Amino acid sequence: MPRKKMKFTKALFYIFTVTILLISCKRTDSPLIAEHIPNKKVKVDTFPRLAPLRTELNKVTSSYKKQKIAKIDRFYKKIWRRNDLSGGFLVAKNGEILYEQYNGLANRKTKEKINEHTPLHLASVSKVITATAVLKLIDRGRLQLDQKVNTILKEFPYEDITVQMLLNHRSGLPKYSYLCDDEKIWDGSMLTNQDILDIFAENDISLYFTPDRKFGYCNTNYAMLALIIEKVTDMNYRDAMKKIVFDPLGMKDTYVFNYEKDKETCCLSYKGNNVLFDFNHLDDVYGDKNIYSTPRDLLKFDLATYSKDFLSPELAEKVFKGYSYEHPGVKNYGLGIRLREWKTGEKMFYHNGWWHGNTSSYITLKKDTVAIIALSNKFSNKPYRVYKLAKEFGSYPLK
Repeated sequence: MPRKKMKFTKALFYIFTVTILLISCKRTDSPLIAEHIPNKKVKVDTFPRLAPLRTELNKVTSSYKKQKIAKIDRFYKKIWRRNDLSGGFLVAKNGEILYEQYNGLANRKTKEKINEHTPLHLASVSKVITATAVLKLIDRGRLQLDQKVNTILKEFPYEDITVQMLLNHRSGLPKYSYLCDDEKIWDGSMLTNQDILDIFAENDISLYFTPDRKFGYCNTNYAMLALIIEKVTDMNYRDAMKKIVFDPLGMKDTYVFNYEKDKETCCLSYKGNNVLFDFNHLDDVYGDKNIYSTPRDLLKFDLATYSKDFLSPELAEKVFKGYSYEHPGVKNYGLGIRLREWKTGEKMFYHNGWWHGNTSSYITLKKDTVAIIALSNKFSNKPYRVYKLAKEFGSYPLK
């Protein structure tokens, strides 16, 4: 090959190489053809979560709505005769809101009014949602119903108590609020869930009764379940509840109370005479209480329970059944939910709550796909009476 031609070929090769290099430097996301791209490890989020409702419920007819709305309105005006509800009241059928009312003040000092987006303290209705997070962990194999608590919380000193016994209140654990009244056990400072566990671990405290012998409603059970959620998920309870329940269901107005962060901005609670209910040393314990939510967000939660994605059918069946038949009667307790079951075969599932001036009631009529919700931030037993409205939707033998 002539020398001039060789020089020209080398020059051409040099220009081509430089051009390719320049192009590759300017490239952003598009790889060159046949360029080897290493497989990137995709982090799969396997965290258990509730899926939004996928079960289709029948559309409520206008005639049905008209008939029921009139009856609910009469009921509301009979319960709150002076229109003195301080909170929210909602009734829904097949996910459609038939009736809702909001009234009162979230903060009497600032005159902030309660509306459909005002989170109210659920008190013990929080237990229903705490139980749901635990059940989702069980459904995903991260936990077992019959698992001993001391295999999860190593400091827990009681050998025979299982996760299920915490859920259905058959553990025999003492009430932590009673223990903390003893100055020898607690100094009166702000209490946490871990403090409760430490109190049991460091003191020789007897159980109220042999585990699984009988029913004994106790907030301690759900304070321990909150710690179990934290241990299994390696997250704090507030974040775990947000990820497992609140976010997937679009419960945007729902959160877990943080004493240091939220005490100045939360919806306050009041005594029946409108005097402010002060916080105390038990106000930073969660699981048994301390979820703030709205009737609309609770309706979103209720709708999820009709979805096949809520829980496996086998586990869901265990949730909505009674476990305590030591004494005759219609009242019982499932896994995080109260129930009344009559000889007629009718069942009504519900949970009530009370904390400071907050009272709450959540009723879910599974056969009739109806939710009845009442939340109040001013002490009153009126929310507890809304269960009577169930008779308008089914043959519930209520007195």
